[in-house]
Amino acid sequence: MNVFLGILIPFIGTSLGAGCVFFMRRTLSDAVSRALTGFAAGVMVAASVWSLLIPAIEQSENLGKWAFAPAVIGFWAGVLFLLLLDRGVPHLHRNSEEAEGPHSRLARTTMMVLAVTLHNIPEGMAVGVVYAGYLSGSAQISAAGALALSIGIAIQNFPEGAIISMPLRAEGMKKWRAFSGGVLSGIVEPIGAVLTVLLARFVVPALPYLLAFAAGAMLYVVVEELIPEMSQGEHSNLGTVFFAVGFSVMMVLDVALG
Repeated sequence: MNVFLGILIPFIGTSLGAGCVFFMRRTLSDAVSRALTGFAAGVMVAASVWSLLIPAIEQSENLGKWAFAPAVIGFWAGVLFLLLLDRGVPHLHRNSEEAEGPHSRLARTTMMVLAVTLHNIPEGMAVGVVYAGYLSGSAQISAAGALALSIGIAIQNFPEGAIISMPLRAEGMKKWRAFSGGVLSGIVEPIGAVLTVLLARFVVPALPYLLAFAAGAMLYVVVEELIPEMSQGEHSNLGTVFFAVGFSVMMVLDVALG
């Protein structure tokens, strides 16, 4: 039951973010959007380091001075995976600068939903990998550490749910339909996590590589999508400040609970 709830926590974060459509104006202000994006980026970076890369290296200690190798290989596999993914899914920050055409707003929103949904796959896999390692009895992964990652990704998912549902509402979609769009963008996370846990017998031997893979994928999203979003416009330092806040929150969560 604890594993089941842990897997659902990130999805709950997305749903709560999508629920902002019922309480907020049709669109988010630039300042709020930058703050939420910066916070999400900080959480993802800290989670990638403390919950994914460090455990990946610790689980490879039997390799001696080459203990870093699985983490490096997995990390680059995650980066290259997202690089290939981005060839088919236009960048969110590039879409925001496209010229207005008759269908440009609809196309941008559709691409945003698709991009966030696809980018949620490695996050769901990260949660599944950590819980698969916990269930296997890995000494490097505790129940509290797995929970910290779930909470961290849930915090990061909150603004993601909002940046899906709010633009849908701004285009005239009814609140419940806009909310549903935000929720559905996050459904791939628990599905991916459950599948990863079910395939634990195959996952566990490759755990260091998969942890690092998830870290590489998450950091690619941060650098390619979130940092440009939080840095554009006036008062771009607001995004930087909230990046530091998000990083600190996730670091405290992971170290305190882990």
